[in-house]
Amino acid sequence: MDKLRNMEVFVTVAETGNFSAAAQKLGISAVMVGKHIQQLERHLSTRLVQRTTRKQNLTEAGAVFYENSKRVLEQVKWAESTVEGLQTAPSGLLRISAPVSLGANVVSPLLARYLEAFPHVQVELTLSNARVDLIEEGYDAAIRIGPVGDDRLVARPMKPYEMVICATPAYLKKYGTPATPEELKNHSCLIHAVWNHSDGWKLTNTDGSTSKWPLSGRYISNDGNALRCAALQDAGLLLQPKVLLADDLACGRMVSVMEDFVPVPRPISLVYLPDFRPRPKLTSLITFFAEQADY
Repeated sequence: MDKLRNMEVFVTVAETGNFSAAAQKLGISAVMVGKHIQQLERHLSTRLVQRTTRKQNLTEAGAVFYENSKRVLEQVKWAESTVEGLQTAPSGLLRISAPVSLGANVVSPLLARYLEAFPHVQVELTLSNARVDLIEEGYDAAIRIGPVGDDRLVARPMKPYEMVICATPAYLKKYGTPATPEELKNHSCLIHAVWNHSDGWKLTNTDGSTSKWPLSGRYISNDGNALRCAALQDAGLLLQPKVLLADDLACGRMVSVMEDFVPVPRPISLVYLPDFRPRPKLTSLITFFAEQADY
């Protein structure tokens, strides 16, 4: 017995209302439609369709089986289209949104390599610390730091941001070098508004547990680069992704502190809308970012 074919015939009967209309739509005889339904009913040991002269109505079991069968057939079509999509070269415009610092320092270099690998794709990258609405604003994908916060979206985890606490040598010489989280309240901390660091910095303790520690600071910004610039002017302690401060740390403009208390990494996700037929350009981007992100 071809279960998928029987389910397809049954769903068509349910949606057209009778065997004759279903037969016409499927290109088979009404007698053959009846045989498919009978096979299903024998297999399930229950009646799915109440047969009348003009119309076939679903039984209670038939209504339940119809909803589930429809979902199964949609999943089969999706699986088939996924394979078909792999055989189609990615092309067209990809509109992507990303936070400013992450977008400029991480996403943009990744996209440059992506375009080299996929010459028929064009990319439009918009940098904004505001979370865009993919539906309303017409974006194919967005990069999110922290919780996704939208159950309409599919989220693919990327490599998380490894964080570091640091300051300039001049600041540390003037105010001292903190060694434990308890000392944070005695320092001026530069606070990232978007990441809710005004509530404290979440650190991994020496025993492996995590705690959120309260801060003392008068400088708050929603932009990481603005906070970095302030830190370089000896304004206070800075918690930022290591990749954004690599040059500053390497040349000694910044010095990492409290290395026994590692900041909890920030999760990063590539988000997009679910699509019944996967688009090769988006599928290729998802795969490329998963494999090539090396920050």
